[in-house]
Amino acid sequence: MIDSAKAEAALEQNVEQATNRKVSSVDCPSDVEVKAGATFDCTVSYAGGEREVATLEIRNSDADVSVTNLQPERTGEHE
Repeated sequence: MIDSAKAEAALEQNVEQATNRKVSSVDCPSDVEVKAGATFDCTVSYAGGEREVATLEIRNSDADVSVTNLQPERTGEHE
């Protein structure tokens, strides 16, 4: 399984560097299996209350991840 705490810490640092915004928290699922090429979503919360969803891709069997997408969280869309 992915180390969600490690992924959250890395994502927080990467997002803050990329956006120059203060991240208040990152929430990644803890049940993601390590499989190269698989993706999963984490929620990034900023100090002002805004939230975005980051899509991460698992690069290899060592569970190294890359951010492939960062977009505003969609709320209220239940289709």
